[in-house]
Amino acid sequence: MTLPIRIAPSILAADFSKLGQEVRDVVDAGADWVHLDVMDGHFVPNISFGPDVIKSLRSYTSAFFDCHLMISPADPYLEAFAKAGCDGITVHAEAGPHLHRSLQTIRALGKKVGVTLNPATPLAAMENVLDDVDLILIMSVNPGFGGQKFIPAMTEKIRAAKALIGDRPIELEVDGGITAETIGAATAAGANVFVAGSAVYKGDGITAYRENIARLKAAAENGRG
Repeated sequence: MTLPIRIAPSILAADFSKLGQEVRDVVDAGADWVHLDVMDGHFVPNISFGPDVIKSLRSYTSAFFDCHLMISPADPYLEAFAKAGCDGITVHAEAGPHLHRSLQTIRALGKKVGVTLNPATPLAAMENVLDDVDLILIMSVNPGFGGQKFIPAMTEKIRAAKALIGDRPIELEVDGGITAETIGAATAAGANVFVAGSAVYKGDGITAYRENIARLKAAAENGRG
């Protein structure tokens, strides 16, 4: 199944002094989703923001809020992020011992369900929950920091994930080091959703964001060929 190319800017790269405006601008500039990287300083070596910030951003756009929880444990906080306005919630397979239970909880909250794997985690970690998810996120850097370079070995992991998905209507997302130079190979391997931080939020304002997003989409479409 061929799903649309989607660009999901990570607001970690935005100007936090005007975060609401940055979210609105990037959507007006052509972003398909808004990616929300939630870090706890425990599961990953950084701290970002929580459900209150997400709730405050919800009024700025009706775009899909793609929430990536880099926290452990995640289960106690799933309801709070759902109530904050997240449309999809993705949890790490490595973040707790009961992945299937976490996914069931997200589904019961009425949200799209995602699972993500760190670069060193094999795809086998999520094979038994394939029929319980709407999205698989392949980390193409080690999570916790922006601005890292795409790990080349992840291209084959993306290809293998796409093969596992088969005809299921599951979005295949990639996060880490996505630029106009790397997105084509990731698309050719089967991914259709791309998280990009600095590659989108460079330049000053909506005109620059529109050019950056258009460049990413064009490179992705070329990779799909």
